[in-house]
Amino acid sequence: MIAFFTEPFAFPFMLRALGAATLTGVVCGLVGVYVVLRGMAFFGDALAHSVLPGVAVGYLVGRGSRTVVFGWALGSAAAASLAMGALARRAKLKEDTAIGIVFVSMFALGIALISTARGYAVDLAHFLFGNVLGVSPLQLQLVAALGGFVGLTVLVLQRGFLLISFDPGLAHTLRLPVRFLHNLLLLLLAATVVVCLQSVGIALTLAMLVLPPSTGYLLARRVAGMMVVSVLAGALSGVFGLYLSYYARIAAGPAVVLVGVGLFLLALAVSPRRGALLVR
Repeated sequence: MIAFFTEPFAFPFMLRALGAATLTGVVCGLVGVYVVLRGMAFFGDALAHSVLPGVAVGYLVGRGSRTVVFGWALGSAAAASLAMGALARRAKLKEDTAIGIVFVSMFALGIALISTARGYAVDLAHFLFGNVLGVSPLQLQLVAALGGFVGLTVLVLQRGFLLISFDPGLAHTLRLPVRFLHNLLLLLLAATVVVCLQSVGIALTLAMLVLPPSTGYLLARRVAGMMVVSVLAGALSGVFGLYLSYYARIAAGPAVVLVGVGLFLLALAVSPRRGALLVR
């Protein structure tokens, strides 16, 4: 039994993968709470795909350097998040329309850039579906630094984020910088998407943003409790996803997401308020 749990992590690359997957789950668990509570799932999905131009440019400029890609992806995600908000305000479009416009524009640009670099097609595919087993020590440090900054900011400004999410009128009355907090939350979501790139990739980022918080929503009655459960669910998805990947011999990114799906279904079954298997 001990060998079952220790064997996968006898290799340094698996230990780095464990750190990256766990950090991804924790950060997504925190930020994802606001994605679920504010109904921003489409925004999160659009933002995940909007990093593609940054990934492509970073790969071309850095000649394959993952560190350079990391920086360009972060810049692309930040620009896309602010563009979505600005377009909705200035063009007086509905938010989902503005998100859709930026989404398709950035995604098309990313595909166009990738098509000019045929030799990089296979390597760029790692960013679409994740390659957590290929995390280098430097990449792990970058993920830890960015994830730590996001997590600390969310915890410090939790009260302000909750007010602008549930009662913007009260936030204005209290003279809180509502627009600044809103834009900051969008930037934190953009940073979270970049944290997910190495672990689960662009295609599965939305899953990590909605599954752990949804699990917390089913099991907790307050936002604070929802955050705790969400973080735990995210971390467990990362850890046991790697076990599933190792023993079932499947890709690590999808394995992490599948464990997250399993935890959500378990929460749905036993939830004291919404349990599907409980007698009401």
